[in-house]
Amino acid sequence: MTMTSPSARRLKERGSRDLWLDAAYQALIEGGVDSVRIQVLSDRLNLSRTSFYWFFESREELLEALLDRWEQTNTRGFVAAAEAYAETPAEAALNLLACFIVGQQFDAGFEFAVRSWALQSDDTMERVRRADETRMEALRVMLRGFGFDEIDADVRARTIYLVQIGYISMQTRETVATRLARVAAYVRIYTGTEATPSEMARFLAPFGYRLGDDGQPAPVKRGTG
Repeated sequence: MTMTSPSARRLKERGSRDLWLDAAYQALIEGGVDSVRIQVLSDRLNLSRTSFYWFFESREELLEALLDRWEQTNTRGFVAAAEAYAETPAEAALNLLACFIVGQQFDAGFEFAVRSWALQSDDTMERVRRADETRMEALRVMLRGFGFDEIDADVRARTIYLVQIGYISMQTRETVATRLARVAAYVRIYTGTEATPSEMARFLAPFGYRLGDDGQPAPVKRGTG
């Protein structure tokens, strides 16, 4: 019979910093910042309230850790997409659109929850404003790299960013197919250039789509075997 050491039992009884932070993230997504309470998380995890204090000094420290996670996930993911290799402005715009549609680099639910939280907290709003500026500056740098002048790069950056944040803030619900059908037009509006068929094909492939004969995205037909 395998014996559990006293230290392992204590660790199981306390959880871990990531476990508490994951629970706080889930509570924020589901019920807003008012749901991120130590007792609520304790009940959710079936852990004692006192075990929380092995990892965080206070609820305020936990909330700061949540905001740090949001910046590491969404702001870093967004900036990485803006800095991803692209040979043309259209390809760069496609990198950004993929970031939002796939959702692996940018967590839309987390973004909405933090922006809702910011309406209740001046400090959180300031963090959001700094993140917005960091992201838009990444877009301006990307666009200037393709030869857009200062004003043009700024307005296009705002157009790209505010549209995508608007999708999140308005809780717009669209199927992936609907969003993919609009991608080529978004690229044209954002950059003033057309994505080539090969660029579109590379963009669509991870979604299980191809460029149809009519120039529109079409699902790839899978063999039945």
